[in-house]
Amino acid sequence: MALRHLAAQAGLPLGAAVAAEPLRRDPAYRALLAREFGMVTCENAMKWGPIHPALRTWAFRDADAIVRFATRHAMAVRGHTLVWHSQQPRWLEHGSWSRPALTRVLRAHIATLVGRYRGRIGAWDVVNEAVNDDGTPRPTFWRRVLGPKYLDLAFHAAHRADPKARLFYNDYNAEALGEKSDAILRLVDGMRHRGVPVHGIGLQAHLLLGDLPDFKSVAANITRIAARGLTVQITELDIRIRRPVTAAKLRAQADAYLALAETCLASGACTAFVTWGATDKSSWVPGFFKGYDDALLFDRACRPKPAARSLAEVFNRQV
Repeated sequence: MALRHLAAQAGLPLGAAVAAEPLRRDPAYRALLAREFGMVTCENAMKWGPIHPALRTWAFRDADAIVRFATRHAMAVRGHTLVWHSQQPRWLEHGSWSRPALTRVLRAHIATLVGRYRGRIGAWDVVNEAVNDDGTPRPTFWRRVLGPKYLDLAFHAAHRADPKARLFYNDYNAEALGEKSDAILRLVDGMRHRGVPVHGIGLQAHLLLGDLPDFKSVAANITRIAARGLTVQITELDIRIRRPVTAAKLRAQADAYLALAETCLASGACTAFVTWGATDKSSWVPGFFKGYDDALLFDRACRPKPAARSLAEVFNRQV
């Protein structure tokens, strides 16, 4: 049975970030996505730069194609991302903005993007990576011009555009207990205290074999998030391996995938398990981490790796 069906039966939907180019050109990639995954995230197609390249210009082609594909194959969709400090178009980041003018631009961007897919996208990463690893606020373009309340503004705008969508704060290096996860909880607690519609926290989980988090600490973090009535989703999971990649390293990677899936399943608060890519051929890892590769569940030929088989085992045990 395909992973997507095993995961659904276990109660933890399995997803993947999708790149528009291989989706158009690679039949094997399309077939793998439709067969093995029940959820998709637009890897880049909904970020500011690709989708809003000029103030009065939108480029919906790639995002529309991914959402159409998901709808055709009965896959849920996560929207990613409405506010981030990276991949912003030049007109935005290098403009001379007053606070009122940029507020109008941000609200209009969110209204247009979320509104276009209203009812078709169930969850959005509203704000992405607003906290440094030491727990301090990241000094982003948005914070510099709009001040710290830019987060409130973004969540309120997303909620107005689609009141039924679940809205997430999303970040990396925050899976386990620590300074950064503490700061994120304080941030989200503050927003909710002010009446901001935040429904969950996305834990990206870009992990490194050989330097994995303590999964008991991850479980404790998920527990305290859930205790606040918040949902948790694993949103960008990959576990990169330093070359050379060996059978032993692939087995260790499989054990790590299994441990994280077990942690999510045990919590009851984890509602998605999304890998950042579907196959090693389309992974961002080799291009961003020199000397690392093989981070995902399926290899370059779309064949299942030990990690995929380990997930099948843990999902089967839940049925």
